[in-house]
Amino acid sequence: MLLKIAHTTTYTYDAPVSYALQRLRIRPTPSVLQNVLSWTLSVTGGNVAGSHKDHYGNHVDLICAEEGTQQLAIHVSGEVETQDKAGVLGPVYGRAPLWHFCRETPMTKPGKMVNELAGSVDVSDDRLGALHALSVAVLSAVKYELATTDPQTTAEEAVAQGRGGCQDHANVFIAAARVHGIPARYVSGYLQLDDRIDQDASHAWAEAHVDGLGWVGFDGANGISPDGRYVRLAIGRDAADAAPVSGLRMGNSGESLIVSLQVQQ
Repeated sequence: MLLKIAHTTTYTYDAPVSYALQRLRIRPTPSVLQNVLSWTLSVTGGNVAGSHKDHYGNHVDLICAEEGTQQLAIHVSGEVETQDKAGVLGPVYGRAPLWHFCRETPMTKPGKMVNELAGSVDVSDDRLGALHALSVAVLSAVKYELATTDPQTTAEEAVAQGRGGCQDHANVFIAAARVHGIPARYVSGYLQLDDRIDQDASHAWAEAHVDGLGWVGFDGANGISPDGRYVRLAIGRDAADAAPVSGLRMGNSGESLIVSLQVQQ
């Protein structure tokens, strides 16, 4: 499937900014699931200060705002050819060892609620089937409802309130899988929706490691494994590690954010 993507993130400040630095993980990398045919990055109100690959293999661009700017706009666009492999990335490994993806983080630290959710699934025999069952259990425990959590919401908090978005479903799945000693990680990316082109945000899901098969994706928010409609951007232990955009700024100015995203064939 050939997907065309256009994604603009615009920061507007109510006073001139003396310094702002944004870390971008919005450049897809080739894999057995996708072939990046073209990808461009442009910035208004700032410049690309540098680029590198992080320890997860994500492509990272550092964007520095122009001194005194009151608006920073980041635009990426390109074409990605995807393959439907039922979410199976396979035995693809980088610098981070498997045990690294078994370690809890502040966002994925399990409490009573996550432990109970993990305990509802038997992983003793069919590991792949158990992970699919866990994905279903996550969506049952955390109803999909936007604007009910924020980027700092933990997996335990999401289960406790019973509502959340795709970030929460991924973090909860990861936390529960790790309770069973299964390596699991967060994936940020794009999803082509069936009912519209324009979107308000990128997407997120999880991957778990299955012996003999490798990494397999699970989209808890939609109750499926990723198919040809998905484009992978970045991976990490949790949502913070794989955030498409993160950064810092100096000064007391207020900030507003507008995201424009189109994903289409």
